[in-house]
Amino acid sequence: MNKSVMIERHNHVLEITLNRPPVNAIDLKTSYALYDAFKVLQDDPDLRVGIITATGEHVFSAGWDLKEFADTGDDIVESGEYDLGPGGLGGLPEFWDLKKPVIAAVNGKAIGGGFEMLLAADLILAAEHTQFFLPEIKLGFLPDGGGIQRLCKRLPYNLAAELMLTGRALTAQEAKHFGLVCDVVNPEALLPRARELAQQIAEGAPLALQAMKEVMSAIASLSDEDSFALTRKAWKGDSGLPIFEKMLRSEDYLEGSRAFSEKRQPVYKGR
Repeated sequence: MNKSVMIERHNHVLEITLNRPPVNAIDLKTSYALYDAFKVLQDDPDLRVGIITATGEHVFSAGWDLKEFADTGDDIVESGEYDLGPGGLGGLPEFWDLKKPVIAAVNGKAIGGGFEMLLAADLILAAEHTQFFLPEIKLGFLPDGGGIQRLCKRLPYNLAAELMLTGRALTAQEAKHFGLVCDVVNPEALLPRARELAQQIAEGAPLALQAMKEVMSAIASLSDEDSFALTRKAWKGDSGLPIFEKMLRSEDYLEGSRAFSEKRQPVYKGR
């Protein structure tokens, strides 16, 4: 694992830490290393939840390493090819096969690609002083590493457009008000709260956790009627939702109900 990215296991939880001081800018090697860390989360059957955080107290991530971009920009414009790594900027925004939930614990400014990476997480926790920025337009390009694709789905359109057009800061409190973050805590409580939440999630059945992400992604643009029709197809095995279909036929599918009726804790096997 690249030294700019550290991983640590806590039972069923994988903690991923971006460690590239002073501002945790993401160069190509770091983007690949973050993808590798998220791939460990996805591929290890004993892992159920991931936490992405970063070292430091002032800047979570300044986003793409603009010094590296400036050195390679001419080649990129000429070739029309821009390698951000297999999972996109920061390894997460385009990791389409990642079906395990990810919690982002943000302590400081999340700027540009650093913010875009967070938009691909399932839950965002923020320290009180956290701010979110998408300043790309002022730098001559668009926040197309996840900003223009996701922000208008997470926030009211007018607010999302304002943030991208002006590059102004979105405070943690404003982000919570509009539902972008699920909790705002003091900096000392950030990681403990993220770990507590991750442990609560990890108590769920492994296949059900992954099936939830798979289904939510598949029905995001469907009507209620079509969403129901798609999930009902899973019983027949022709829904195109392999994890959901596997869950419906798994040992774990009945384990929760049996454990409840027998007044004991469920023992999930992930199969």
